[in-house]
Amino acid sequence: MGILQVQNVSLAFADRDILKNVSFTLDEKSRVALTGANGCGKSTLLKVITQKMHADLITVSKSKGLRVAYLPQADIIFPDISVYEAAESGLDRFLPLIEEQKAIGNELAKITQDDNYLRLATRMSLIEEELHNSGYYDRNRTIECILSGLGFKAEDFTAKCKIFSGGWQMRIALAKILVEDPDILLLDEPTNYLDIEATTWLKNYLASFSGGVMLVSHDQDFLDSTINGVYELFKGKLTYYAGNYTQYLKTREEEIEALIKAYEKQKEEIEKTEEFIERFRYKATKAKQVQSRVKALEKVEVIEIPENLKKISFTFPPAPHSGQEVMNINHLSKSYGAHTIFQDLSFIVKKGERLAITGRNGAGKSTLLRLLANQEENYSGLIKDGAGVKKGYFAQDNEAGLTKSNTILEEIESVADTKDLPSLRSLLGAFLFSGDDVFKKCEVLSGGEKSRLSLLKILLHPANLLLLDEPTNHLDINSKEMLLNAIKAYNGTLIFVSHDKHFIKNLATRILYLAEDGPEFFEGDYDYFSYKLEEKEAKYAVAKTSESKEEVTEQALSYEQQKAK
Repeated sequence: MGILQVQNVSLAFADRDILKNVSFTLDEKSRVALTGANGCGKSTLLKVITQKMHADLITVSKSKGLRVAYLPQADIIFPDISVYEAAESGLDRFLPLIEEQKAIGNELAKITQDDNYLRLATRMSLIEEELHNSGYYDRNRTIECILSGLGFKAEDFTAKCKIFSGGWQMRIALAKILVEDPDILLLDEPTNYLDIEATTWLKNYLASFSGGVMLVSHDQDFLDSTINGVYELFKGKLTYYAGNYTQYLKTREEEIEALIKAYEKQKEEIEKTEEFIERFRYKATKAKQVQSRVKALEKVEVIEIPENLKKISFTFPPAPHSGQEVMNINHLSKSYGAHTIFQDLSFIVKKGERLAITGRNGAGKSTLLRLLANQEENYSGLIKDGAGVKKGYFAQDNEAGLTKSNTILEEIESVADTKDLPSLRSLLGAFLFSGDDVFKKCEVLSGGEKSRLSLLKILLHPANLLLLDEPTNHLDINSKEMLLNAIKAYNGTLIFVSHDKHFIKNLATRILYLAEDGPEFFEGDYDYFSYKLEEKEAKYAVAKTSESKEEVTEQALSYEQQKAK
């Protein structure tokens, strides 16, 4: 069994230790999550062990021939090649063999049967066997299956990578490393830009994947389905917990309860000691006792509460009164040039409803939400707001709504009413922006920080209709739960786009699914929607299989045909 062993990883930025003597082992059976607070060093650790970043100290050893593939969270750039070619580049390790195969073929065509001919023929046979056993000759079907599973259409295969958005480029990168079929996968937020269908496909793919997996993710449902162990990174140190993510949370909660009790007790004892020292500091008869307690205090190892226990803490302001009919949409259609996004969409949103909008990426979910939020024009049909409706809109690309040169405090001050100015620092603290953090420029904020700041801006203006586009993107699991609880307690109306199953399950009272064959409403909870969608997908798959049996393309050549060429 192949093993990747990482020992004594240490890395510091300025006076802050990011990683302190971190050690762990992964093998081809490992299924583990790497978790911890935002900014604790999870992505940094993955970069260090894949030599994408230099560490102050590190020892990495791996079994001979062990192949490790890494998906970064950002900064994916492909050359001027097609989607199919990018995915196929995951098989570049075979190029030397292919070149050798061609060279031997040319040699064999020139010489007669002699000792050299036998040697070359034997080598050719070994190459053929290796390529066959690796699945290389079946690569076209594998690549098409992976690209399709990640949401690419057949016509996308020949399109250039550069025309796709950053989210789709991440899918191309994911497809490439899955095609590579390594012994160990290191995945940093693989579901961030995946819709529900692609996330489900990836979950099923990893369930049948024969290698090891270490992943960073804030998707609890995805984690529970794919892992059997958790590495928690806190204050630069790594701790292992057996079990899935839910079991980890339960165990961690029990540990935290005990830690908080110990912390409170220690805090009380320290305060008493400090009080004694301060009280008798200048009393000669107590000098010896004071010195003794000063020394004892210096030796105390102060208990620290983990940063990832800190959660955003807020409630939405009471929703202003609105009519019972919040929105009325009639025969709404939207196109970009000749490309129709959706057409003839009609529905009514009632007061207090929680409407989830879902569908494959590119189906028009964000476009629809922008239309409902009056952020986009040039459509046909009618969008009518009900009486007294006041909207609060959270964009998926929330960075566009922030002024890069502003500090966090300046950004909030720019939208706050005068009456709210005195309480802004308290509000920022509730969203984990404390101390000097409020003077950080918006342009240097992480994805999670930008999301929190954008949510806070919505809070400053009470709304009775919230329009939220992927509000959980980039939020850690603790912050997601706080947002979920705040929305549950919100007494207004909600229309939201999300690919987070946990979020939809707990909020949606109705689901609008933007399917390829037209929009469809599902009255009921997420489980009912999921059941009906699987039923629909199964029928589609059967029909697709019947079609594919009638088509034999050049790209689907069998191994025997490949050999004969």
